[in-house]
Amino acid sequence: MSLTNHPEEAAVRVPLEHYMQGHATDDSAHMRQAFMPTAHIESVREGPLTSWTLEEYCKRFKGTPAADEATRRRTIDAIDIGGTAASAKITLVHGAFTFIDYFVLLKTEAGWKIANKAFHAQAT
Repeated sequence: MSLTNHPEEAAVRVPLEHYMQGHATDDSAHMRQAFMPTAHIESVREGPLTSWTLEEYCKRFKGTPAADEATRRRTIDAIDIGGTAASAKITLVHGAFTFIDYFVLLKTEAGWKIANKAFHAQAT
């Protein structure tokens, strides 16, 4: 499903698809393909700010898909592209939690990459 009429949309979707595949497979290799090496992943959960580097974030992935993977859902809800910058919103329904992810992406020499992610988690 196309969300924009922008000619770069398919290319912007590439890192977002890697991101979603990384969650589906629990494989950090997909995350490394999706994100710029300098990326930060941030949230405010139950009060304090959480800010991870890409390396810290990748350590959370162990290569074993979740037992309930077949019931999890991930959707790209929005994409906005302006030149070499873009934003995107993805919703992940993972068991008892729904995550709302907001991404800033940049078009680099290696193609589109996620520069940073901010997210919100809520009980489903």
